[in-house]
Amino acid sequence: MNASVLTSTQRAARVKLMIFDVDGVLTDGRLYYGDQGEVLKTFNTLDGYGIKLLAEVGIASAIITGRQSGIVAARARELGIAHLYQGVHDKTTALADLLTTTGLDAGACGYMGDDWPDLPVMLKVGFAAAPAGAHPEVIARAHWVAEAHGGQGAVREVCDTVLRAGHHYDALLAAACQDN
Repeated sequence: MNASVLTSTQRAARVKLMIFDVDGVLTDGRLYYGDQGEVLKTFNTLDGYGIKLLAEVGIASAIITGRQSGIVAARARELGIAHLYQGVHDKTTALADLLTTTGLDAGACGYMGDDWPDLPVMLKVGFAAAPAGAHPEVIARAHWVAEAHGGQGAVREVCDTVLRAGHHYDALLAAACQDN
């Protein structure tokens, strides 16, 4: 089937690597600064668990962000995200490196972004997603848009969408219900 006529569910089913921006996607986009620089970011635990569920079924995750932060590096380690690109000004270069490193093609990748710097990657991957509240130009180019805002469950929604599309969701949920 021609990739240009695939539904968002068909696109999500092809995802082998889900890539996330940070500010406005994994966080609510607010930046907290103290005298020593950036001191705080808040992450949603539902989002983190969604990323862990992807890993359980063999779907890797990556982060590509324009900012450099020890906080993000710590969160990536905690979630088992091996592919972390920080301080990136040209996100397509990071995508190219990811594709080389993983051996995947862009069609097997998903990307969730919220603003213009994310557009070049979103236009290259097979499944482009955005949180609610993303810039209108990003939403217009996304294959799928979450109901939740960044840092408030949008990442979990996209993870659940990928899991459902790949027919993994029900089995994971059944296993969770049995783990008393």
